[in-house]
Amino acid sequence: MRTLIVLTLLAVLVMAATCYESSESMESHEYLNPFLNRRRASDFIQSDSRLRAITQERLRERSKATQEHQRDLCDDYYPCGRYAFLHGYAAAFKHYFGRRR
Repeated sequence: MRTLIVLTLLAVLVMAATCYESSESMESHEYLNPFLNRRRASDFIQSDSRLRAITQERLRERSKATQEHQRDLCDDYYPCGRYAFLHGYAAAFKHYFGRRR
């Protein structure tokens, strides 16, 4: 019985120590006004960087250098890619796509 009373008092003391509301927490601005206005609410949210990266990639694809565009075409066609491995991309593009232009 005595141990039960001691444990209860100990539990009350621990609860009082951990649940104490200090004056520092009351000084916070969020305690007085927990809601933000619409302008400040979007200040910390950044735009989607993935969407921006995809857009930049699409812009880069439109303005590629001629050699890079030729290399991409050659990479997409397996025999050209294999020929390029042995002889280089310029020779492979000329061999497979040069006659068509």
